[in-house]
Amino acid sequence: MVSMKDISAHCGVSVATVSKALNDHKDIGEKTKKRIRQAAKELGYSPNAAAKSLKTNRTYNLGVLFADEAMSGLTHDYFAHVLDSFKNAVEEKGYDITFINCCRKRAVRMSYLEHSRYRRFDGVVIACVDFFDPEVEELVRSEIPVVTIDHLFHNRCAVMSDNVKGMRDLVHHVYDLGHRKIAYIHGADSAVTRSRLSSFYCTCEELGIEVPAAYVREAPYRDTRGTYEETGKLLDLKNPPTCILCPDDFACLGGINAIYARGMRIPEDISIAGYDGTRISRHFEPRLTTLKQDTGRLGSLAAEKLIKLIEKPKTTLIEQIVVPGEVSPGTSVRQI
Repeated sequence: MVSMKDISAHCGVSVATVSKALNDHKDIGEKTKKRIRQAAKELGYSPNAAAKSLKTNRTYNLGVLFADEAMSGLTHDYFAHVLDSFKNAVEEKGYDITFINCCRKRAVRMSYLEHSRYRRFDGVVIACVDFFDPEVEELVRSEIPVVTIDHLFHNRCAVMSDNVKGMRDLVHHVYDLGHRKIAYIHGADSAVTRSRLSSFYCTCEELGIEVPAAYVREAPYRDTRGTYEETGKLLDLKNPPTCILCPDDFACLGGINAIYARGMRIPEDISIAGYDGTRISRHFEPRLTTLKQDTGRLGSLAAEKLIKLIEKPKTTLIEQIVVPGEVSPGTSVRQI
């Protein structure tokens, strides 16, 4: 194995100079750095991670706790983009990521905290899990730096999509197109759902829109079957809505299929809108009106905050960062 001593002999400089060049110290000239780095590459040098860990007391490895109820994994459009942005941001800072094992069916398994300590994660990002799971709460209460996405814990950093403003903007968009009979199929109970649902009711009240109890229904996120069934119930009403808001873009497929199954047209006979602004929404026909969340910014801010907690724990504020989205107008909501 090639060592820094080999590089120093090859370049005719001290080991200290090699170390400084490889670690980008400012007291080494760029020409010298370039020559040493080129020699390191040619000789096949790779840094000793274990030695670096002993010196810095860091592993430069971050844990990712991600396990949605629908078991979509990284096919989950919204969180896949958030985590991809997170991954790219932390890699630029020299960190790797490892997924925390969420399989509960194994005969012998570690808790989330045990796994995190075993892997010696410098920090953990938590997204799309059952945040009320005792194991999640145990990890959050531990000494390990944690950032959550779309959920707020006391005295922990969180990066949140602005669900209140997002729903308000979406309802205003539909309202401006003339709709007054607006139904909402919301997702299963969570902090995100509660924010969106409260915002829906508040916005409708501000606009003077009456919301019959039958207009508000529930189906799990990303559940096309559930949204199909609830859309059918809305269409069966004696006074059906003119526009239906769905839990998310993927679930919206179920609503669209329910409408087409009745021989109805979108948006001529009824309008429909999604939420998230995922890639799939751009392939609907007609093109789906949706609220596009800024997944890139959510992921990069989570990465930035987690690394600050690790590298500058004394000066990093514990805060909730809210990221706004924007309405992406499509052709699935018509002007009345």
